[in-house]
Amino acid sequence: MTHSFALHIPDADLEPDPLDPAQIVSGSPEVTGKVVWESEDGRQIRGVWQITPGVVTDTEADEMFVVISGSATVEVDGGPTFTVGPGDLAVLREGDRTTWTVHETLRKAYTINL
Repeated sequence: MTHSFALHIPDADLEPDPLDPAQIVSGSPEVTGKVVWESEDGRQIRGVWQITPGVVTDTEADEMFVVISGSATVEVDGGPTFTVGPGDLAVLREGDRTTWTVHETLRKAYTINL
């Protein structure tokens, strides 16, 4: 059983989480992250994620995140394009196909429902 906790996100130590090279459109983005909580059934995950500048594609999970630092423009195929930065909250739907243009190293806190 996980106990209640607090984490200072800007200083959280993250671990390498290599991208699939097929996801990289341009640049040399690097991803790091840390899962800070996962439900017993593995269907809910909460964590911290970071990506350095570049352009990548992804197929999203059901996710809500808050940007801690950095900025990116997220294009959703067949949907909106939005730019996020510090303090912004965003919601992505499961199955959204996205293109992320990361302007400045982006760090976010997220919760995913599988």
